[in-house]
Amino acid sequence: MTLVVYGVLGSLLLLGSWRAARAPRPLIRFLIFLLIHCCYRLRLRGRGFIPVTGAAVVVCNHVSFMDALIMGGASPRPLRFLMDRPIYESPWLNWLFRLVGAIPVESDRRDPGSVRRALEEVSRALRSGEVVMLFPEGRLTPDGEVQAFRRGLEMILARDPVPVIPAGLSGLWGSWTSHREGPALSKWPRRFRARVALYFGKPIPSRLARRDLLEARVRALKAEADGWACPLEAPSSPRQR
Repeated sequence: MTLVVYGVLGSLLLLGSWRAARAPRPLIRFLIFLLIHCCYRLRLRGRGFIPVTGAAVVVCNHVSFMDALIMGGASPRPLRFLMDRPIYESPWLNWLFRLVGAIPVESDRRDPGSVRRALEEVSRALRSGEVVMLFPEGRLTPDGEVQAFRRGLEMILARDPVPVIPAGLSGLWGSWTSHREGPALSKWPRRFRARVALYFGKPIPSRLARRDLLEARVRALKAEADGWACPLEAPSSPRQR
């Protein structure tokens, strides 16, 4: 009987390893999910607004270098991320970004044609029924507040009119991966198991998904998330916890 049990366990292990090698993204998402739940006290709301099938774009405010991990681990579906090429080409993390299907983009001033290539890759992903995630501010917030959205989203929707799901993220301003009190990653971590809230909103049809409307929705969702993640802080004067 013992040999049978070991045989079954060994077979399951081999099957799991084979599936992970052929399709590593589900395993990576699961490991990221465990990681963020170990590092943060995470509250999620509205994950059901991400469609079970079909293409969509998710937009969120950009607070820290952990945002993409939290979004990827919290989403019920795999996300294709649009991200800065210098980060994508990080020698330590490029293998991970490739595995999860991140889409690098650089300014045309530095790399002519980069934006066009990125938009084509986003379009291929959406036409394949995938979910693409981007931070329309285009950079980390310098003051903890939502910055003005840039034009990239409108260019994506002009090519592929898909629903847009807004999201608000709170609780990471003041972490070592944010720009609070100096450049991100230039400080030692001082917080563990901080409260982090990620609230998704109702999908917005592409015909209504204007920059000003999406920015307002993300600001509203972030303000709601602040109520749990930063209950003692005034919205206009975030401070280190």
